[in-house]
Amino acid sequence: MKIAIIREGKVPPDHRMPLAPLQCKQYMTLHKEFEFIIQQSEVRCVADSEFEKQGLRLLPDISEADLLMGIKEVPIDMLIPNKTYMFFSHTMKKQAYNRGLLQAILAKNIRLIDYECLVDDLGARVVAFGRFAGIVGAYNGILTYGKRFGLFDLKPAYACVTLRELKKEFAKIKLPPIKIILTGTGRVGKGSKEMLDLMHIKQVFPQEFLQDEFDEPVYTILRSENYYKPKNEANTHTLGFYQYPENYETDFLKFARVGDLFISGHYWNPKAMHLFTIADMQKPDFKIKVIADVTCDIGGSIPSTIRASKITDPAYDFNPATAQEELAYAHPDNITVMAVDNLPCELPADASEAFGEQLLQWVFPALLNGDIDGILERATVTENGQLTPRFAYLQDYVDGQ
Repeated sequence: MKIAIIREGKVPPDHRMPLAPLQCKQYMTLHKEFEFIIQQSEVRCVADSEFEKQGLRLLPDISEADLLMGIKEVPIDMLIPNKTYMFFSHTMKKQAYNRGLLQAILAKNIRLIDYECLVDDLGARVVAFGRFAGIVGAYNGILTYGKRFGLFDLKPAYACVTLRELKKEFAKIKLPPIKIILTGTGRVGKGSKEMLDLMHIKQVFPQEFLQDEFDEPVYTILRSENYYKPKNEANTHTLGFYQYPENYETDFLKFARVGDLFISGHYWNPKAMHLFTIADMQKPDFKIKVIADVTCDIGGSIPSTIRASKITDPAYDFNPATAQEELAYAHPDNITVMAVDNLPCELPADASEAFGEQLLQWVFPALLNGDIDGILERATVTENGQLTPRFAYLQDYVDGQ
């Protein structure tokens, strides 16, 4: 099998890669039935010469490959018909901006295996960039808070070559006794927690967070049961939030009244209520002034996330009175939003290597053993010009309805 590491074509460019050069070389050495070929790229975080040093072939045209692996959505004009692709298609939630991509994949008879859908037999995702999104998102949240209140000015995460350098950068800051809200306990939330712990910020229980005052910065981690409550108390024990989010209502405002910085790392189900409304944000007791929306769901659970921001320009202000965007740090009554949607790109080499380790642990064994555990089958969105049964729910989306 010939596997191609493709050149990222989406604009703005993504500097990540699914596998690092040494990972490719080591796997080829162990498994002679595989060959990696590398499409030449000027935007990848690792120079082409690093792949050549490992004895890998570099080519401008990788149409000889059987499996083509990238990271972000492949531009339609770069798709090669009748191939198998792996990348994040961002179509699982029927994102309108990628409808044309999924239509083209079907028209070109491409088998699409979406990284987002690679799950074990219990439904847990096995490959993701979530940890690095959480790490960089928390760092950017602290950076944004510092700039908002003129406390300090950290080096941007993308200017730090490695995670080690990032850690050295934040070691020199001292935060006032603020309260930080962190939602999510998955990869993203754990990555943010890792960063906050490295900064020696004290973790407290949600009830302490609500009731107590502290003479040092603190953070609390919220699970869904902390900020959603059943609409009908009788359903508390019979209907779970994750199965029936429409039966729950938000209970987040009690935290918004005491928190200063909100780092959002939770998964949002479109059937769930927003955490708060624009009207809530207009109230005098809404204390949060900086929101680091790591998961960056436009139109999702956080109404101030009205667009994704850029790595080089990560913050903008949201004016609750007008519900409009303004320049970052423009007015004290505004809420400053950090909503970069490709945070792992700020530490692309570290993030890529960690992602490659997950692929080697979960995906490549499935390529070797005929997918006996169904890892690849469960993540196959299209095949033979059709949606697979597992993803038939996307048909109306494909049809433009």
